[in-house]
Parts: sequence; structure tokens; C-alpha cells
Amino acid sequence: MTRQYPTTTPATPPQAPRARLFFVDNLRVFLTVLVVLHHVAVTYGNIPLWFYTEPAQDPTGGLLDLFVILNQTFFMGLFFLLAGYFVPGAVDRRGRRPFVRERLVRLGVPLLLFLVLLRPLVMAPAHADLLAADPDLSYWMLYLFSIDPGPLWFVEVLLVMSLVYVVVRGPGERRAAGADREVSRPAGSEPLRWFVPVVLFSVGLALVTFAWRFAFPAPYWPVVGLPSPGYLPQYAALFTVGVFAYRREWLTRLPNAAGWGGLAMAVLGLVSLAATLAVLGVDSLTPGSWQALAQILGETLFAMGVVVMLLVLFRRLFDRSNRFLAFLSDNAFAVYVLHALVLVALGLALSGWEAVALAKFAGMAVLAVPLCWVVAAGVRALPGVRRVL
Repeated sequence: MTRQYPTTTPATPPQAPRARLFFVDNLRVFLTVLVVLHHVAVTYGNIPLWFYTEPAQDPTGGLLDLFVILNQTFFMGLFFLLAGYFVPGAVDRRGRRPFVRERLVRLGVPLLLFLVLLRPLVMAPAHADLLAADPDLSYWMLYLFSIDPGPLWFVEVLLVMSLVYVVVRGPGERRAAGADREVSRPAGSEPLRWFVPVVLFSVGLALVTFAWRFAFPAPYWPVVGLPSPGYLPQYAALFTVGVFAYRREWLTRLPNAAGWGGLAMAVLGLVSLAATLAVLGVDSLTPGSWQALAQILGETLFAMGVVVMLLVLFRRLFDRSNRFLAFLSDNAFAVYVLHALVLVALGLALSGWEAVALAKFAGMAVLAVPLCWVVAAGVRALPGVRRVL
């Protein structure tokens, strides 16, 4: 189905509202499913960065680790791009101060609720395990000295980025933004010249990431709870791309052929990354070395290729809605906030099941994905919850 996106001229203020981008809603649902699967894989793999884990005792755990590593390269960055896309329009409609209040409610309140209500629950299994080594360890001491926002780090960082945008944008940009949309914004039907800019962006991002990881090599920031601080340049860059994409309608102007181009970039990046690791080995990837730069270049090409490919794929095949898709979209953010509780509960329920890591991953995934949406819908049915979830 081809949708016509409204355009405006200086003679027709105010602007007609933009058509809803259903493919963006559906892409966010897909990314939320990836978040759930990502943490199911961490539960049964060999990367112990979750509230409840059963480290793999067989080689299939390596497949789960590979999924986690490749998923990490792009999925949260794409989340930031989509989040950034909706920020300028929200500020245009509400104004700066109402937008800040809305962000503090929609992002700040879920963050606080997770820290105060959900995190004490999902940490219970870890406390039980630690008691074997330190019987005097208080649950509240563990909670206070290991406090971090868990998966809500995304909400924490997105809140900061949104507030930075309001400051950087300046008080006069609302009028400038309107003039830009009326006069200089390209028509929605004009194809976007994407290949060279995306390749240059990828190389530039890889160089910035290389310098960043050399300066800040820690794989985890405990104070703010960032599990992947090495990707912060990507998150900030893609959030910024989302902001510019809104003004210039990049998401709708990206040509269909870019999907194949993105796939080619992803394959090239993946082959390059695999060759780098196979030839040089993981131990050679010291921050600041040329080997690390080669790895980051392959990783970034793969990630940006996947981002472009998914944007085109969902626009072509999933730019529609129905009651079921609307249900998934409406509850996706609540799933993100609540899924840790569901996964920990399922992990405990399945703890007696003896199976290889990949089988346990598949079994929990089949249960977890629909259950997360059922729980999210149930919580959002409570009075007043929909205002924040």
C-alpha cells in the first residue's frame, strides 16, 4: 500500500498532521521482542549480566553468546534512532517546558518505579546465591551497593538525550522548524541519496567509537548502570540522525533499493568482523590498537547495514495496522519496563528443567514473549498506569 505524506506551502499554515508511520510502530515492537530474546539468551549463555542466570554447560551456549553480541551491535542504536525521530515533533506541538514535563513523567516515573518496586523483586535470586558465600549479607545492603537501573538504562539515557535536545535546540527553533518544513524540506516522494552518506557516517562513527573505547575501556559503568558504554557514541549519533530524519523525512524517502544495499553492507561488515576475529583472535583486540579499529569498522558496517535494511523492510512489508498490531504497539513500552520481572519468574519456574542451553532458550522464549505482553496489558489496565506506560 502506498501512502501519500502531506506537504505544506507557506500559504497553508497551520500544517496538516503527518500520516502515522505504522512501520515504525511495528519496528519498535520487533525491537522490543529482540530485547526480551536478548535477555533470555543472557540467562542461559555465558555472559552473566542479568538478574538471574544459568551459565551454559554445553557448546550451544556459544550460539547464544553470538546472538547477544551481534544483537548488541545494532538493536539499541536503532531504538535511539526511532526515539529521536519523534522528539522534534513533540517539542513543536507541546513547547519546551510541557515537553520536559511530559518526558519526566513518561520516562522518569517508570525509571523510578523500576528502581523502587521491580528491582528489589528481580534481585532476590542473586541475593539467595550470594548468601551461600556471605551469610551476613543483607538484602538491602546488596540492593543499595549494587543499585543500577537494569534494562531501564535505555530510559535513563533517552531522558538525558531528550533534555539535551531541548537545551541545544534553543527557544527560537520552533519558528525556524516551521519555516524549514514549509520552504526547504524536500518533497516526501524525492528519493534519498543514501549510500555515500551512510558509508561515510559508518566510517566516522567507527573512528569516534575507536577513540571512545580507548579513552573509556570499561565494559560496564556501575554508577549509572550502563551495560554497554562502548556503544554510547552510536546511541548519541543515531538519536541525532533520528532528529534530522524527522525534519527531512528520511524514513519515508529512503529508497527501496537501500534495503538490498543495507543487506550488502551488513554481510560485508559481518564477513569483515568474522575474518578479523578469526585471523587476529579476540585477545589481540586491545583498545587503541589497529586490530581493535579493524573490529570496530566491521562491527559498525554490520550495524548500520542492518539498521538501513530493517527500516526499508518494515516500511515495505509492515506499514499497516490492525487490532492485534495496535495491541502489540500500545503495550511495547510497558513490556520493556516489565520484562525483567517476567523473565526472572520464568527462569525460576524452569530451573529444574535439564536441557542444553539452546533448548532452554527456545523454551523460555516461546513462553516469555506472549506472557510479557499479557502482563504489560494487565498492568496498563490499572487506573492511571497508562499515563506513564
